[in-house]
Amino acid sequence: MDEKDILKLLTKVKAGEIPVDDAVLKLKEAPFEDMGFARPDLHRGLRQGRSEVIYGQGKTPEQILKISEHLIAHGQGKVLITRMSKEAAEYFNKGRSEAVPEFTYHELSRVGIAGGVTDSSAKEPSLSGKIVIATGGTSDIPVAEEAALTAEFYGNNVVRLYDVGVAGIHRLLHKDAMDILMTANVVIAIAGMEGALASVVGGLVDCPVIAVPTSVGYGASFGGLSALLSMLNSCASGVSVVNIDNGFGAGYLASMINQK
Repeated sequence: MDEKDILKLLTKVKAGEIPVDDAVLKLKEAPFEDMGFARPDLHRGLRQGRSEVIYGQGKTPEQILKISEHLIAHGQGKVLITRMSKEAAEYFNKGRSEAVPEFTYHELSRVGIAGGVTDSSAKEPSLSGKIVIATGGTSDIPVAEEAALTAEFYGNNVVRLYDVGVAGIHRLLHKDAMDILMTANVVIAIAGMEGALASVVGGLVDCPVIAVPTSVGYGASFGGLSALLSMLNSCASGVSVVNIDNGFGAGYLASMINQK
């Protein structure tokens, strides 16, 4: 139940179409429901302006499908599913009922989007700025696409600026790339190896930079730990850091910044 649903409910109570006790019961049932293996948060859109998201890794294909159908049945127009395996997506597509009219799967980023109605919790696309997603290399694109699809899911204008890492910094300093960066409302800088891209971008732009370390790199990168520590120690102001490979977290936070 989102803000629009509550307003409709209260309007019906005011008009005498629904008894007060029935309305109270609906509100009591709204926050979550126990499915046995999950308790979907049905009030998240109301509290935070963005509805429940399903983290697919570790869940069975059956669980992902059932949770998605449950959320959609309770008024969530679209459901974002992150870290969804190809096998889970195939099961979802074959097993979904009429309650889920559409399903799209992005294999590179492992993101699934279920439902055919605009998410009622998503804000209108922001016209005051855009989110620029920059990667150090092509190997960082899977994480970047998770961030991009998340931001787009929540109604943001996203511009991709891929493979502009510091190993060839002239690519980042080229006029075309600089024009894109300088008109951003927020930049997501995604890089593995030594993670230097975030500091460089942070020293160029006048907007918040969200740094995403990736697990891309040779042995001494320790699965992204070296990039994480480099980004946490950035000398550039205005750089915040999310966890290793957490494209979703970066896209979500960027959306919050862009739509303020």
